[in-house]
This record gives sequence, structure tokens and C-alpha cells, in this order.
Amino acid sequence: MYLGIDTHTRYSQVAVVDDDGNLQDEIRLPNDRLDELAEQYAGGEAAIEASGHYRPLYEMLDEHLDVTLVNPSKNRVIADATVKTDRIDAKRLAHMLRADMLAESYVPSDEIRTLRDLVRTRKALVEERTAEKNRVRAVLKRTDNAYDSELFGPTGREFLAELSLSDADRTIVEAHLSVIDEYDAQIEKLEAKIEQKTLESPAAQRLLAIPGVGQSTAALIVAEIGEIDRFDRQEELVSYAGLDPMVHQSGDMEVHGSISKEGSAPLRWALVQCAHVSVRYDDYLGNFYTRLKQRKNKQIAIVATARKMLVSIFYMLKRQEPYDPPEVSA
Repeated sequence: MYLGIDTHTRYSQVAVVDDDGNLQDEIRLPNDRLDELAEQYAGGEAAIEASGHYRPLYEMLDEHLDVTLVNPSKNRVIADATVKTDRIDAKRLAHMLRADMLAESYVPSDEIRTLRDLVRTRKALVEERTAEKNRVRAVLKRTDNAYDSELFGPTGREFLAELSLSDADRTIVEAHLSVIDEYDAQIEKLEAKIEQKTLESPAAQRLLAIPGVGQSTAALIVAEIGEIDRFDRQEELVSYAGLDPMVHQSGDMEVHGSISKEGSAPLRWALVQCAHVSVRYDDYLGNFYTRLKQRKNKQIAIVATARKMLVSIFYMLKRQEPYDPPEVSA
């Protein structure tokens, strides 16, 4: 049997078809009863779409069924359907599963999932902390105050404490600083966990040899890539990071445009951040960036550098080799 399961936060719509494509059952049931359904159709196949709540459902079903996690963005017949209901989507999933027409999403191991949760949470908290810092800066700008050095270091905090502000603005600034301090504490705890995971990961340790790659970014890159053996060629990994250029072809003319930005956004972000540092400390990547920015703009050059770094990472992880770029002549 082939089960197409359209999942939602609290319930799922299920369609069951047989080997001949005949609809055998349709049912809507609470998610906490999916294990009963899986046991009923044990040995069959099931398809669910990747979503923010897929993990517990996947694990529940996987005990009895061969589960395919579907990449919704790459299954356009479902994503772009003009008529979409839970029943229709469930039946489409079941029929496409039977016909082996579904694009699968990667299901990482428990170890990779744990590391991915840690680094993604850290990234989210860092971004939220940055937003709080920008709100403090907005108060300074609004009150015509300026500080040229690091505003949230010891001297910057002294400046803020001594700043002449109205009662309302003082309350606002202190509220944001209190939130920033809490973010600092939570990020520090996460980084301690990430550092321990990095020490336990030979892949992450290998990436630390690349100038510009630190503990957190090495862990993020490893977590987002997952098992390197799922990529046969460097182009597949580049595409997964969304760093592959889009190609527009008309007749004999082929034009390479901007990058696709599909795949793992956190991986793409980490590589670009690392590239900004690497070009200052690594001759190989730095020379590549310098040559390219003379013909292109800086943003194009840094993204291309991130892509070149990812290719190096592919071979480092695939062949378990150290970082050893070609020598750069003076």
C-alpha cells in the first residue's frame, strides 16, 4: 500500500492506494493516532511533506512504514496545483509515491539533527540580539548622540550609562540592554555545547584549518551539509547551498545570472560570512577575490569566493583531506 499523508499541526489527511493505483481508503485523524495507522499498514510506503513539524510524525510512522520525506518546492505538481485541498494533496502524494515521482528531502541522523538544532538556535539568537542592538543605536540617532567605538563593550556601556537621556529614553535603552545581556548569556551556553560537539566531530575539526572558519561556523557547515556521501559531485553540494548560478538559455545563447538561493539558507549564510574573513587571511581565496572584484562588484566576488570555499570543503570532507590550497605566486 502507498500512503499519501497531508500533515498539519494537529491532524493529518491520509489517502491509501494499492499497487494498481486504486484508492483504498481516505481518512482524517489526529496526529497522535498516526501510529495506529502505520501499524495497520505496516510494511507499506508513506510520503509526507517536509515542514516545521515533520520530525515527530516521521519518527512515529518510520517504525512501521518506509517513509519518504518530500521536498515540496521540488514537487511542482503539488506546490503549484490550482486546486488544493487536504484530500487532493493526500491523493496526489499517494499516486506520485506509487509512481516513484517524488523528490525526497534529506533526513539527517540524530547526531546531525542535534547539532543542527544547536547551531540554528544560536544563529537565530544572534540575529535577534543584533536587532536589539540596532534599537539602542536608533535611540542614540534619534537623540543626536554618537559613539564611534564598540557600543556594547565595556567602554561603550560606560558611555551609555553616563549618557544624558530623558526618563523615557533611559528606560527604553536599559530595557534593550537587559534583553541583550540575556541573549549574551544564552548564546554563551549554546556556544559551549556547540564547542563540545565540534570537538567530537572530525569533519568540523578538519574545517577549522580554513582561515575564517571558527567553531560555530564549522559546526553550522557540518550540520547543514550532513553526511557528505549523499553528494556524488561538487556541483550537487554547490546547488544544495544555493550558490549555483541560474542559467537562461535561448537557442545557442546561454546567460549565467544570479545564484539560485535554493537549498540551505543557513549554509549559504555561513559560507559568505567565512569568505569575508578568509579573503583577508588566506592567499588562495584572497587572490581569487581580488582578481574577481576587479571585473565584478564586491558582492558577486564574495559569493563566488564562498562557492570556491565550498568546493574545497567538498573534497576535504569527501576525501578526508586537510585544507591544502594551491600555492599562490607573488
